[in-house]
Amino acid sequence: MLRLWALVFCSLLFSLFVAINPAAAQVKDYKPVTQQMLLNPSPDDWLMYSRTYDAFRDSPLKQINKKNVSQLRMAWTRGLDEGVTETIPIVHDGVMYVIVPGGAVDALDATNGDLIWEYKRPFKNPQTATNERTKALAIYDDMVYFTSADGYVVALDARTGKVRWETFKTDTQNTSGALVIDGKVISGGTCGRGSDTCFIEADDAETGAKVWRFYTVAHPGDPGYDSWHGDNSQSMASTWGLPGSFDPVRNVIYWGVANPMPDQRMLRHNGNPDGTGRSSPADLYSNCTLALDPATGKLIWYYQHLPGDDWDTDHTHERTLARVAFNPNPKFVKWINPDVPRGSMHDIAAMVSEGGDLFVLDRNDGKFLWATPFPYDDPRTLLADINVHTGQTTLNWDQVIKKPGDHKILCYWNTRSYWPTAYHEATQSLFVPYIDNCRDLQTPGPGVRGSWSVIPRPGIADNALTGLAKINLSTGETVHFDVGRAPGNGAMLTTAGGLVFHGDMSRRFKAFDVDTGKQLWEAILGGNISVSTITYAVNGKQYICVMTGFNLKVPELSKEVPNMRTPTYGNAIYAFALP
Repeated sequence: MLRLWALVFCSLLFSLFVAINPAAAQVKDYKPVTQQMLLNPSPDDWLMYSRTYDAFRDSPLKQINKKNVSQLRMAWTRGLDEGVTETIPIVHDGVMYVIVPGGAVDALDATNGDLIWEYKRPFKNPQTATNERTKALAIYDDMVYFTSADGYVVALDARTGKVRWETFKTDTQNTSGALVIDGKVISGGTCGRGSDTCFIEADDAETGAKVWRFYTVAHPGDPGYDSWHGDNSQSMASTWGLPGSFDPVRNVIYWGVANPMPDQRMLRHNGNPDGTGRSSPADLYSNCTLALDPATGKLIWYYQHLPGDDWDTDHTHERTLARVAFNPNPKFVKWINPDVPRGSMHDIAAMVSEGGDLFVLDRNDGKFLWATPFPYDDPRTLLADINVHTGQTTLNWDQVIKKPGDHKILCYWNTRSYWPTAYHEATQSLFVPYIDNCRDLQTPGPGVRGSWSVIPRPGIADNALTGLAKINLSTGETVHFDVGRAPGNGAMLTTAGGLVFHGDMSRRFKAFDVDTGKQLWEAILGGNISVSTITYAVNGKQYICVMTGFNLKVPELSKEVPNMRTPTYGNAIYAFALP
């Protein structure tokens, strides 16, 4: 009897310890994630930032559909600490793994939001935690991979949150995230100082040992080094945004690179804005799509979308890997390759830059297929022209800062930003959020302090600052819907239930008909919808999940729409389901 009471007492003590110390709990009956599961994920899971390697963000779940979405109700919510949140949760077998403000990673019961364990990063500089901006986690085998704000890749035990290994990349904020491909954790990030700190790296998923590193600023001896026309050791071009995409048939990863830094050409080239080319290639591999061998990091091909950028118009973030017929319509598409047969089928890599412009490339070799300004055509854009036969891009020289004190307006700037797109394969449609805004910039000069701000594109209607676009990747036909005044900070999500989900700074989270764009449902949440939107299922029940809170674009965009009074707090996770 004494032994029985002792066992009961110990059990009660352990339960109390777990209640007080949730990090002591663990995920029960965990099933390791295999490479095959990453290639063909369960419809119930969300195993990477865009669910699948092709970056579709299109779920096969259809329990929630056009007919019943109006019945969606709150299933659970979980408040979060104050801080920056720009992330996307992942879900495996009923457990949600998510980066939360302050540089922590939580494992939650995906049916109710209850905490299972928490990993709190012990940053040497506590201020680093407040700037945690990592976009995504990755998962493989029995580990969750976190690219932390202090330049480390950290492997956590998916059951307990204990650190299995960590490896220091460089003095970088690691704002991107990772993909796991064939046992390698592949990640990008911001640069630290100088070109040696700008790279994409693959680390062994089991040990953290470095496998390869590809420098995103061409080094001496690399193809593209000559495009800098001089020493580029202090110049940078990062992969700070959303991770890349992977084609398992070709065994190729496609990764986007951001703008060259410092931002202005004259600052990179000893005061000479013409210190590099006006047409591609210039300042490689800035604003490029890179096709890399995931086993070795070897460059297979590159395509430069904008040569020698002058305005910080990032061309990083995901590449959508679809298969479509080549039928671009000149009514909607500005640049079309006339040498490509109409109706021919192509495996494409499509991307929308932060500053507008949609490109469609053949992912076999990077061949230019078609491109068009986005969301609209404007003479103040930085891309002047494309040679439709070769794909060579040319800068708009009128928009280049030529001397200190110059004042110009560029359209567009951060029109799409870092908020993920979604591709609905059944309709061949890419869904893209946009803000019809521009950057008003005056550089410092004699007697001029310099300033910049984000402004609505001159001449647009007050009620047409923002919207969502449905773009057919075969024809380029574009339909705008949900046009209004509330800037969108949320990810796009499409589902087999015929739905599109999106949220914005007005705290409205909405569902639309994927075919017509008609709004079918709306919920008003506690704060700005920030990136994040996913769907998953547990025990046969489908959930729609979204996060709200503060990100670094909220103050900037609030100046454009001051009467919206978007809260700079309200960090939380919300999950919706049918009654």
